[in-house]
Amino acid sequence: MDDREYGAPDGDRRRGGPGQGGRGRYQRRRFCTFCVDKIEHIDYKDVNTLRRFISDQGHIDSRRRTGTCARHQRRLTMAIKRARHLALLPYTAEHFRRYV
Repeated sequence: MDDREYGAPDGDRRRGGPGQGGRGRYQRRRFCTFCVDKIEHIDYKDVNTLRRFISDQGHIDSRRRTGTCARHQRRLTMAIKRARHLALLPYTAEHFRRYV
């Protein structure tokens, strides 16, 4: 049989086919939305903006997932924590709070 029928040979792990692992070759690069909009101060009272960076389970999304730069990720984390402390944002997801 020909090697091409079974996908990439053992030495070539860069290809992102099914069963190969990896994220694929042509993934679009994520960019920091705060840098693009030239936002220096992230307001903890702007709940609609902060909700975009919280997962459905209530976790703060990582830089890798959202594409924010390191400086804005630190400021975003502090803004989310302040909003949670002032009860503007929940600490947990709603389906967890329902059964407590």
